[in-house]
Amino acid sequence: MSTKAHSSNKTKKIISQPAVNGAARVAAIQMASGPTVSANLTEAEMLLDMAAKEGARLAVLPEYFAIMGMKETDKVDAREEEGKGPIQRFLAKMAKKHKMWIIGGSVPLASDQPDKVRNACLVYDDKGKQVARYDKIHLFGLQMGAEHYSEERTIEPGKDVVVVDTPFGRIGLSICYDLRFPELYRAMHPVDMIVVPAAFTETTGKAHWETLLRARAIENLTYVIAAAQGGYHRNGRETHGDSMIIDPWGVVLDRLSRGSGIVVANINPAYQQRLRGSLPALSHRTL
Repeated sequence: MSTKAHSSNKTKKIISQPAVNGAARVAAIQMASGPTVSANLTEAEMLLDMAAKEGARLAVLPEYFAIMGMKETDKVDAREEEGKGPIQRFLAKMAKKHKMWIIGGSVPLASDQPDKVRNACLVYDDKGKQVARYDKIHLFGLQMGAEHYSEERTIEPGKDVVVVDTPFGRIGLSICYDLRFPELYRAMHPVDMIVVPAAFTETTGKAHWETLLRARAIENLTYVIAAAQGGYHRNGRETHGDSMIIDPWGVVLDRLSRGSGIVVANINPAYQQRLRGSLPALSHRTL
């Protein structure tokens, strides 16, 4: 199914999977990734094991979970062809091992441009099969004091809005800087959950991260699962962290301020439907 989304050159892709309307336990994983893929995957495995032991049936890893390079081009060197490579094998293996749905916050995948990657959010079902892919649309840029970022130098933007039907409800996929663009989430409608794997800087994160996340939850009456990088990285960068899970009323159900770890919460579709029935704002939209 394909329909026009919020821009003339963007479409909404809906990936259908069997749906089961019941409460589910979900996890957001926080890391402070470094430049070595193997070391990051070892840490991610430990954290996914923790999430599984907590009963999570869905786990979300942060943006750049497998590599935060010493320079921006390191992720280009680590890029993988879709369906191949150690990062994707790892995600499939972990999903199958734990019989858990896993969302790999972002994986550097090959681009049509040899000096760039696609910053791709990959979804694996509980059998280890990749069932969805979203390529980050909005590329971060910041010029503030000593901080200078320009993702467009090493990343080719995606074009498609992607939602995936899962046993836990319909999930809208986004990455980090996308959070600042509410029209993206309106284009996903209807969704039950939004995932936001991220590597927000400390500067922008302390100012806007929680506010933006709670706004997206409230205005869409949806759960938000935000898995962040959180801490100091070997390349000198500081990320904000504060991974959290938010309910459709904007209540933070669990959070982790800094460092590696997990946050867990229950997704309750019945509660969400009651809220949407009591405050049918989504049906009152006129634009």
